Amino acid sequence: MLQYDALKTFVTLVEVKNFTKTAEILLMSQPSVSLHIKNLEKEFQTKLFERSPKYLKVTPTGEILYDCAVQMITIYEQTRQSILDHHHSIKGDLKIGASFTIGEYILPPLLLDVQKTHPDLVLQVTIGNTEEVVESVRRYQVDIGLIEGQTNDKEISVHPFMEDELFVVASAKHPLAHKEKVTIKELQNQAWITREVGSGTREYLDHVIRSNGLKVDTLLTISSNQAIKETVISGMGLTLLSKCVLERDLQAGNLSIISLDKEVFKRTLSYVYSPVMKEKQNVKTFIQALNNKYPYQEGEHGS
Repeated sequence: MLQYDALKTFVTLVEVKNFTKTAEILLMSQPSVSLHIKNLEKEFQTKLFERSPKYLKVTPTGEILYDCAVQMITIYEQTRQSILDHHHSIKGDLKIGASFTIGEYILPPLLLDVQKTHPDLVLQVTIGNTEEVVESVRRYQVDIGLIEGQTNDKEISVHPFMEDELFVVASAKHPLAHKEKVTIKELQNQAWITREVGSGTREYLDHVIRSNGLKVDTLLTISSNQAIKETVISGMGLTLLSKCVLERDLQAGNLSIISLDKEVFKRTLSYVYSPVMKEKQNVKTFIQALNNKYPYQEGEHGS
């Protein structure tokens, strides 16, 4: 049975015409070189070299084997590289789970970058609230998740990738919208429109209400950022939303930021994955693209 190592040794010996040099080049012992040549001569039942203390000469049958061996080694190495490329190439499916705010406003430009760089990658995006995304990651229903809330799930790995700022907003006609500065006390007994339980944005609003001892007049729950904005625009109350969700409506004058005195609402957006997905090439590629698009140095941002 022909072996790659034996053929590689034979070709090298033909080219350098010295057993010691061949052993040094191939990082093997000189007896191993001799054994490979002996096995090839036995395999082909022919003498491959004429040897003497002064010279090493390839026989005619050795010349025939040399030409064929060079071709076989080349084909072998090309095949090996093709298989390696197949396993490491960026192709196939990448399943991404994203919370609503990220999936609708932050993820699209990143997907465009990834698709341009890796056209053979088939991207599949599932949007849900933070709780649903974490669950889909845990159940291996997606390869990687992007969340805006917190998770205490010990089975998944959590890594921050962006700092997000949130604002209290109202319709342009709301009484608080015309004030230069608004205190937290002035948010008492207001009507609020918010996301459903399980949403990272809802979790943050609940935190703001609790930590500031706010009393809520009415609380309307809607599981859509766009529907919340439309409801607020109609004048039904206040909401707390991410800056990226608000930008177009603020520019159009449909919504107004309530300028709170000395209050800044910030949170960290994170990507999450199960440890078994860590070495998946497509996941690595996506994380690299994410970090390139949204550079983030932990510890340099407020919280």
